[in-house]
Amino acid sequence: MDSLLQGNDGVKYNDGQGSSYKENNMTNKNYLWSDQDNQSIDAELMDFMAGQDIVLDKHLFVFDIVATQAHIGGLKTVNILTQTEYRQLHDCLTELKELYQKDEFVLDNSYEDGHSAIEFYLTQQLGDLGKKSHTGRSRNDQVLTCTRLFTKYHLQNIQTLTTDVAKIVMDLAAQHKETAMPGYTHLQRAMPNTVAVWLLGFAEAMIDDAYLLQSTIQYLDCSPLGTAAGFGVPLDLPREQVAKELGFERVQVNPVYAQNSRGKFDLVVLQALYQVMLNIRRFSWDLSLFMTSEFNFINLEKSHTTGSSIMPNKANPDVVELMRASVSVIEGSMAQIQALISLPSGYQRDLQMTKEPLIKSVLLTKQVLKLIPGLIKAMKFNKQNMIDAITPEMMATDQALEQVKKGVNFRDAYGQAKTGQSEISYQQSLDERKSLGGSANLGVPSLYSRLDSINK
Repeated sequence: MDSLLQGNDGVKYNDGQGSSYKENNMTNKNYLWSDQDNQSIDAELMDFMAGQDIVLDKHLFVFDIVATQAHIGGLKTVNILTQTEYRQLHDCLTELKELYQKDEFVLDNSYEDGHSAIEFYLTQQLGDLGKKSHTGRSRNDQVLTCTRLFTKYHLQNIQTLTTDVAKIVMDLAAQHKETAMPGYTHLQRAMPNTVAVWLLGFAEAMIDDAYLLQSTIQYLDCSPLGTAAGFGVPLDLPREQVAKELGFERVQVNPVYAQNSRGKFDLVVLQALYQVMLNIRRFSWDLSLFMTSEFNFINLEKSHTTGSSIMPNKANPDVVELMRASVSVIEGSMAQIQALISLPSGYQRDLQMTKEPLIKSVLLTKQVLKLIPGLIKAMKFNKQNMIDAITPEMMATDQALEQVKKGVNFRDAYGQAKTGQSEISYQQSLDERKSLGGSANLGVPSLYSRLDSINK
């Protein structure tokens, strides 16, 4: 699939500005379904029904073109198109993709959506031959296909970014194996800990979520193209051939299920993204606390703080706070799609509104993950402040377990440690934390092994 795409992340995120293919400048919107009897349909009504499709389809357009190229290949196989017709259409689609990526073809409001733009362009360039391109498919399976390609492509990128974040966090942890800090429960000082243990908690979470993303990609890695409006078509379309050309692992067999998967698959994707962003929220929360004057454990370099418009003394961690807030976008998108898919079987126009929450959530997750490595590098630890925050009562558990080693039952040892003075230092406490995952046995080789096995 990557070889079929060019440009930034394989997609030209055209903002609708700049030069436009001249023949796009049409007075009225063009509708694939229109005829002489409905040319007078109310413009405001159509604007409402089209919604933000043109804006959103800018993220899907290249994938839509690539899927159309695969579809016409299937039409050639079943002799709907000759080899010459196929080649003309394929070359014209390649030209359209290149024009779009160079800002010389712009999706604008003269089209109902990106699907319409493709067909009208082909017809403008090739006449009646362009009208053959939509044979055997509906905009229903067309939007399913390009959306699925978009989602699969970006999930693969997000999975890579997730593993990259895990690696950079593990690298930082390796530098702070001996850096002591308080451990907290209920936001109260609990037991001594190290920066490495704290960081590796996030690294392992990201590794797990990379596996979750991998399984999510496998879950949705099926081609709906050829199911049309949800009933199949009276043509022996080579669906397996087309699916393979598009890089799908399998075909989504049942046409009713293909339509029912819209929204359902999107929700699964958002649930996986939510898990990734939940890690970011917790990490951001910790940073927000540890950067306060009350804690003063961590500082950020000036490259990652902003100032106040009125208070000259402020250095605000805005990026951390916005990262923390970003998970709410995913959560809201999940709620939106959950409400939308309370529907009977088959296509309903309600499903158009799944597009926006999916696209914005995918792109936001990707944007945040790209910023994490720079944030990690900007962190500076105030080691002495963290050591000073480890107070003697935090070794009470160690004192109790020391008594257990001498034969005292744990409950009695617990009572003695609660009222007595611990003779154990924080360093002794950390050195004795030898169970797997503890400060004296971080388990890093196991984490690297799992990280290396992803996608193998």
